[in-house]
Amino acid sequence: MTHAPLRLGLLYPGHAAEDDLPWLVEALFPGGSVVADVVHTSMDEDAHDVDVLLDLGGARRLNPSADVLREHGAAVAVWACTSGSFVFGWEGAQRQAADLEAHFGGPASSTSLAFVAALRALGIRRVAIAATYPEPVTDRLVALLGDAGFEVAGAGSQGIVTAAEVGTLDEDALLAFVRAGDRPDAEAVIVPDTALHTVRSLAALEDAVRKPVLTANQVSVWEALRLAGREAPLRPLGDDAASAMVTGARPSDALGTLFASRAFAEAPR
Repeated sequence: MTHAPLRLGLLYPGHAAEDDLPWLVEALFPGGSVVADVVHTSMDEDAHDVDVLLDLGGARRLNPSADVLREHGAAVAVWACTSGSFVFGWEGAQRQAADLEAHFGGPASSTSLAFVAALRALGIRRVAIAATYPEPVTDRLVALLGDAGFEVAGAGSQGIVTAAEVGTLDEDALLAFVRAGDRPDAEAVIVPDTALHTVRSLAALEDAVRKPVLTANQVSVWEALRLAGREAPLRPLGDDAASAMVTGARPSDALGTLFASRAFAEAPR
């Protein structure tokens, strides 16, 4: 008897790096037992601007796409947009997720809340931020993390206005600004933009700064799995991934500390 796959619902604004999400789920579950169901939300303007982001993360944008996820049979709904959630502040981001959950009719969260859950699961309290955003937008993330109980050792802002431009950045550019955003006293670096391609570069990022690196698309998938009660497996991801790993490393090490650790099993639900 063939069982239907577990569908992880991921709400994504616009088009930039949404291919990261199914790629990561397929890497973790190559047999297809879990799939990413990416549904795009509406938007009028592509801009990392506070007022634009407040509209982007509003219920009139999220709810119609959540309806689509429900029709698809998704088990959870994660708003895969960091800036469109942290712009509301710590309490506002929690209300946004609660409202989405009530409308969707199942567990729901956002990328901003996923960062908080992942950092708590790993026992990390002091972070550096390597952000693509203009500084006023990054400042909103610094405030949310502070209100959630974390210390921000430093925050770098690349000043990129559109998600479309962020989506064109290559791995060399990614590594350069993450190195620049790191701080010696930070326990981890967070890279908070789901418009940025990161999941194929997780091992390279952690090698570059020699500490855990959490990226937006990575934590979005992790949070969806956590909400669904499904632990990511530690098993081979195929020849390409295996060839990129240090001999003796666990398979999920290619996808960063978050998936290689036991943080998933330990995270509170």
